[in-house]
Amino acid sequence: MTDVCPIVVDVKAEYADEHSQPEQNRFVFIYDIQIRNIGDQAAQLLTRHWVITDGNGLIEEVMGDGVIGEQPVISPGAEHCYNSFCVLETPVGYMQGSYQMLSEDGETFDAPVPAFTLAVPGALN
Repeated sequence: MTDVCPIVVDVKAEYADEHSQPEQNRFVFIYDIQIRNIGDQAAQLLTRHWVITDGNGLIEEVMGDGVIGEQPVISPGAEHCYNSFCVLETPVGYMQGSYQMLSEDGETFDAPVPAFTLAVPGALN
């Protein structure tokens, strides 16, 4: 395995106004994830680890098997996409994390998910 991670993760997040209740400090964000395999071996997503930080600095860690009930195998040149959601008590926050992957040669490695912002439109200038 090289020093370059063969898995690239892209995220797009948006505020879900229709599911939020700002008057009750409930802000729902939907995020779309694209996991691309740029390596030369298939890799299976085993687990996820999220670190979610709200605008008050409250940190929540979420760990578990797979994503949305799946542990997909991603072939070289292929991608796996899914969406999920997060609920914050503040109108601004961010998430970051990683996926633990298993390459077809039996090595495990972490694929990082860079920090991304969760913000109600107009909350940030």
